[in-house]
Amino acid sequence: MHLLIGLVALALSALSLPAVDDYRLSPDSHPQPGVPRGSVSKHSWESTNVFPGTVREYWVYVPQQYDKSRPACLMIFQDGSGYVSTNSQFRVPIVFDNLIHRGEMPVTIGIFVNPGTVPGSGGDHRSRPTRSFEYDTPDARYGRFLTEEFLPPIEQQFNITTNAAGRAVCGISSGAIGAFSAAWHFPDRYGKVVSHIGSFVNIRGGHVFPSQIRQLRDSASAEASPAAVRLRTQRLGLRVFLQDGTNDLDNLHGNWPLANQDMAAALKFAEMDFRFELGDGGHSGKHGGAIFSDTMRWLWRDWRESEAATAKGNSPTP
Repeated sequence: MHLLIGLVALALSALSLPAVDDYRLSPDSHPQPGVPRGSVSKHSWESTNVFPGTVREYWVYVPQQYDKSRPACLMIFQDGSGYVSTNSQFRVPIVFDNLIHRGEMPVTIGIFVNPGTVPGSGGDHRSRPTRSFEYDTPDARYGRFLTEEFLPPIEQQFNITTNAAGRAVCGISSGAIGAFSAAWHFPDRYGKVVSHIGSFVNIRGGHVFPSQIRQLRDSASAEASPAAVRLRTQRLGLRVFLQDGTNDLDNLHGNWPLANQDMAAALKFAEMDFRFELGDGGHSGKHGGAIFSDTMRWLWRDWRESEAATAKGNSPTP
């Protein structure tokens, strides 16, 4: 009898514990009464020199508060279809509507861009995805695509700040390492990074970033060329948000939780502005989506100070 009572008590206590990956969306991820809704338009991109032969879809979110006489902030999302959907785990347009309305983040234009595909040819007409090649390769190519090809037409259409502190990149899994790589190679254009379950492992060499981050503390870099010193300073000024879960992937490419912890340790060693949220989830957007509004508050927490400093001709807050 005592054994039976003990087993029942243990079962009841287990039911009261939160399940692994049992994350719930916050109220900020749901439409709220009286909140102006931004517009979302869908487009296609069919030409690129950096990734020749690829085509991709992208979406543009414009908050209702956007005023073309004032520069807006910018946030670019890799794997854009998953972030722009209002039925997904992130529901970015809804979160942006709510936070912009309350002044908890600046007026921000969202760009949601999908990875490329090469349209099929021949008998089977099957397309070939280039997602891993674009995102997981830790060189400057994806950043060049965004900066030199993709964004200029959008920047001609909208009044977007040129201050790197007002421009962010975000992604999930391989899209996260693609986002970090873009900011790492172009820190003068993108000053903020959000990484959800980032693939900082050896798929195409992305495991090198923790070592490269640590080298920013190298005192010998002070003797480098002015351009190298400027790049080092800009990289040190990056603001990085990392999110992962203890039940994320562990395979032949590496261990995702350990890789993200290594990234966090490197950012701490380099004394950079970062935040690391390690939950108990797996390789999904549940945790990242549940805390997305808090992530945005942290990411944009001092933009008004930065904006004011820029207007006065001073150095903005990184």
